This record gives sequence, C-alpha cells and structure tokens, in this order.
Amino acid sequence: MNRDEKRVLTCIVCPNGCRLTVEKQAEGLKITGNQCKRGLAFAEAEITHPTRTLTTTVRTIFPQAPVLPVRTQGEIPKEKIREVMAFLNTITITEPLGIGAVAAENVLGLGRDVIVTSDLLKSGA
Repeated sequence: MNRDEKRVLTCIVCPNGCRLTVEKQAEGLKITGNQCKRGLAFAEAEITHPTRTLTTTVRTIFPQAPVLPVRTQGEIPKEKIREVMAFLNTITITEPLGIGAVAAENVLGLGRDVIVTSDLLKSGA
C-alpha cells in the first residue's frame, strides 16, 4: 500500500461487518469505520500481513470417499496459499483418518498442520 492510498475493507472479525477505510499516512495507518477495537487490529493485519485459513480437499485411496475435506490448523500467510495448495495436490490419504487427524504436518515449514475436518473415512461412508 502506497502513501496516500486508500483501501476499503469489510471487517470479518465479528457479525457487524464494518466497512473500514484504511489510509497510509506519514505517521502510519489511519483506520476509520470500525465499531470496535478488533476492527482496528483486523485492518492493520490485513494491510501489513494478510493471513487466511485454507480449506480444501485432499485425495484418498478409498473409493467411498475419493477426497477428504481438510483445513489448515490456523492461519497461513495469504501469499503462501498457492504453494500450500500445490503441495496438498501431491499427497494422498492412505489410512482412515477422522476429524482432527493430521493430514500434513507443519506444511511447508509454516508452523501449521493440515487437519481432517470430516469423519467420512472413520464412519465407513
């Protein structure tokens, strides 16, 4: 974000969904439109170091569930999402894992595991 540039964001921290305006100024970021302090923290993080929780699927060897839903156990840098997706496209689940089981440990050295979010394989779908 360049100096004197404005960005408009929708805060996703609470149900209010505040429309935030962020302006970069010489003294730092000017954030307006928030109804709570969490909006300030969200806007600053979104501008300086955006992160996301990645939710996707991975392949399995099981015909009853050829793909299994997974997510990162916490947020990862937004700029790493494509790399994590490319890595997850290379793995195949070969054992019946359930909710919370680790499908990929410390993915790409980011300090986040990828965990299973379904009991499809545990229940014998």
